[in-house]
Amino acid sequence: MSRIYLDHAATTPLRPEAAEAMREGFALWANPSSPHAEGRKARAALEDARERIKAALAWDGEVILTSGASEALAIGLGRAKADRRLISAVEHDAVFRAAPDAEVLPLACEGEGRGAVDLEALAEALARPGRAVVAIQSINSETGTVLLPFGPNPAIDMVRSADGLFLADCSQSAGKVPLPDADLAVVSAHKLGGPIGIGALLVKDLAMLEPSGGQERGYRPGTENLPAALGFAAALEAGGVEAWPTTYSQRYELKDALDCHGELLSPGTQCSHILAVASERFSAAVLLIKLDALGFAISAGSACSSGTLRQSRALAGFGIAPDLAARTVRVSIGWNTSPAELEAFCNAWVEVAQG
Repeated sequence: MSRIYLDHAATTPLRPEAAEAMREGFALWANPSSPHAEGRKARAALEDARERIKAALAWDGEVILTSGASEALAIGLGRAKADRRLISAVEHDAVFRAAPDAEVLPLACEGEGRGAVDLEALAEALARPGRAVVAIQSINSETGTVLLPFGPNPAIDMVRSADGLFLADCSQSAGKVPLPDADLAVVSAHKLGGPIGIGALLVKDLAMLEPSGGQERGYRPGTENLPAALGFAAALEAGGVEAWPTTYSQRYELKDALDCHGELLSPGTQCSHILAVASERFSAAVLLIKLDALGFAISAGSACSSGTLRQSRALAGFGIAPDLAARTVRVSIGWNTSPAELEAFCNAWVEVAQG
């Protein structure tokens, strides 16, 4: 039988529209920074891709193209004009690497704000001396928890009132749902059907960052990856969640089915394309082996940490007990996941769960 890929939060297949755009981009082989006619033609294509990325994301600021989300985070957190870094307890490991001295904000455990950053802790942190840049992800990559719902957001308002900067890591949400009203936002192309090796730091105003020299208006050195930029733009233009083969109701039917034969981890508001579920009997490693043998590709948390034996930082930040976290796997849906594949996985999950 054909294998079924349900690890789209790690990376998702390249959309055909993106592949075609990249093939066209490889024909424009000149350096976009060169002054001759070939270079000017490459520059024009690059700037067109940049404008298309902005339009597809409905972003009215600047776009700094990077090698991916990790570099975008390093630029945003490392060069923001701020004195302190504040990050949530459930951020991706790349955020902790980009801001090793950051103050860590706990999550609220109860009430309407459960699963989001504790606003009292945020207010206390912002009251301390020094301008802060605050980094909070829009959707958690391991549980699918929505930390930054679209629309008015009290955390963002609080940061702005304190003259801080708000950075949203939108790696798991960009190209799927609208961006939050952040000062800086991080986007990864390969999470939405674009190529690996390119991402973007979206910036409301470049004056928020210290320049470093080089390309990208002096904020990121290195020759621009034109074919990847064209693929990035084409993938975004191919459509978001509303264009996927599966509907919201079908994705939530999967969620209910997994919950009937396991324990669905849902700390707070959930998105529909990333689910974390724990087995009553088996460790995550055993689940991965069993399901892989049946033809299904899933994971045990984020790709950067799923191969380690340590407990997930994100699951611990959500207050999930170590024994439960050790039995938890992640199922993530993408732009080419079909309803038949969801049904097949549900049947396989029941088979494995009943063991």
